[in-house]
Amino acid sequence: MSNRLSPWFLLLVGVSALGGVLTVLGTPEAVSSGSSVLLTAGVVALVLGGWAVSLCLHEFGHAVVAYRGGDLSVRDKGYLTLDIRRYSDVGLSFVLPILILLIGGIPLPGGAVWINHGAIRSRGTRSLVSLAGPATNLVIGMLLTAAVAVVPMPVGLAVGLSALAFFQVLAFVLNILPVPGLDGFGVLEPYLSPQARQLAARVRPWAPIVLFLLIIGLPGAARLFFAAGGVVFAAVGGEPVLAFVGLDELRFWT
Repeated sequence: MSNRLSPWFLLLVGVSALGGVLTVLGTPEAVSSGSSVLLTAGVVALVLGGWAVSLCLHEFGHAVVAYRGGDLSVRDKGYLTLDIRRYSDVGLSFVLPILILLIGGIPLPGGAVWINHGAIRSRGTRSLVSLAGPATNLVIGMLLTAAVAVVPMPVGLAVGLSALAFFQVLAFVLNILPVPGLDGFGVLEPYLSPQARQLAARVRPWAPIVLFLLIIGLPGAARLFFAAGGVVFAAVGGEPVLAFVGLDELRFWT
């Protein structure tokens, strides 16, 4: 199977780039001076397109570490092409997470790669396979915040990139939690007893769903989650004011 870069991935990058151009064209003289249709459309395209790009990179991170760790099947499955269709079901893994992102601001894990863990050479490498996804989100968030801090740019673009960076940090915080079905548990799982792994296998299908429902429905849970994300975002140099303006533009109907 070909490992050439997927045109679908390039299309997502193009949508993100177009969003960036629109934020520049729609930038007001100051954040407080108000929004414009171009700025709002640009932030929406930049953040949603960028989120889809990061979904591909997250799953590619899992796959490439697994490939180098001994699971050559990921190449035959097309996981090394950055093709979003290889990682996800369009409805459940792409459309639904974007809707949740728009409505609640929570970056749900969107894709999945099937790893042959029996082919991985060591427990440490199996942990690294799980860590690679959330680490990719964190690195993307760090690079975006660094770009906003170092590169002179119109405020509209800074707003869009900051919002996208904040979502990357939130995705890292969410995915690194040691909950069966999330990557954080996958980091620990190789070192657990067989009994613990069997118990985790039974709860894995619904444990993340319970977690998301708690975050959304439990009073104070969402606030705690976003506060934890804010701490990490500030630690990597993010500017909260720009990020929250970007979130307001993304949720323009509110």
